[in-house]
Amino acid sequence: MKQFVVRRFLQMIPTLFGVSIIIFFLFALVPGDFLDSNLKLTPERAAELRALYGLDKPIIERYFTWLGGVLKGDFGYSLQYQESVTSLLGKYIWNSFILAIVTLVLTWTIALVIGIVTATKQYSWFDGVVTLFVFVAMAFPSFFFALLMIKVFSVDFAWLPIGGMTDTGSTATGFAYFLDVAEHMILPVLVLTLLGVGSLTRYFRTSMIDVVHQNFIRTARAKGLKERTVIYKHALKNAILPAITLLSFELPGLFAGAIIAEKIFSWPGVGSMYLGALEFRDYPVLMGFTMFLAILTILSNFLADILYAVADPRIRLK
Repeated sequence: MKQFVVRRFLQMIPTLFGVSIIIFFLFALVPGDFLDSNLKLTPERAAELRALYGLDKPIIERYFTWLGGVLKGDFGYSLQYQESVTSLLGKYIWNSFILAIVTLVLTWTIALVIGIVTATKQYSWFDGVVTLFVFVAMAFPSFFFALLMIKVFSVDFAWLPIGGMTDTGSTATGFAYFLDVAEHMILPVLVLTLLGVGSLTRYFRTSMIDVVHQNFIRTARAKGLKERTVIYKHALKNAILPAITLLSFELPGLFAGAIIAEKIFSWPGVGSMYLGALEFRDYPVLMGFTMFLAILTILSNFLADILYAVADPRIRLK
């Protein structure tokens, strides 16, 4: 097991290096930058700032300068926010993480339960209703669904706040602050969960149906085991194994997918910051966030490989 973990960890190093090259050159080769988009700057002042921040140097030299900073935890300096990218990410990333982790837990819990029930009641009326709901949910664009939820729950019924993370001017602390944030989280979490639970439900359903028709399940039933034991002890354990790999993409995907939801609900997360940086072509922020997602994806895959090896010892021998 130790050799497997060390080997997978060493494989991460060239992957991260290759990802850093792709990310840097994709953004560096895009025409224009923040200084070009700032109409208040004279050409002379823009050239002065470009030299000050090293933007006039050869692209290869700029890459190794940026890479050296990344290795030290420095993702560059944002000209738009006049602050280091690392500091900006530290401010906003935790707000996005709250949304992502709550959505992840709810999505997987709901999808797992519904997937098991629909697989054991295949072609029943419940299976048909869930299938209809899944395809309807997957057909809705995220921005339209978010605006629809705002209209229904915030405008028509006035049950929930329209946006933000807390009430305007709120000075709440402690448990009152927790309740305020939780109330503002309901709509964005609801939207992200409903949009993500559909495809995941189909995945669990298909995986469970495939497992419950295998010979070892028939053998377990032939031994007289209770149906609950057969499903939750034998079938579920084998059906959930492929989902471990899928889990590695879920958290980075939620960070990326929440960009539109954060903008619509005015949630002060990294998604809103990313869209602002994209509008003003603040490439250090764009590269920093993209690199963060890449690192998170690679680390998630590393963790998934370890969990898969623990759950299925055959993986370690390959």
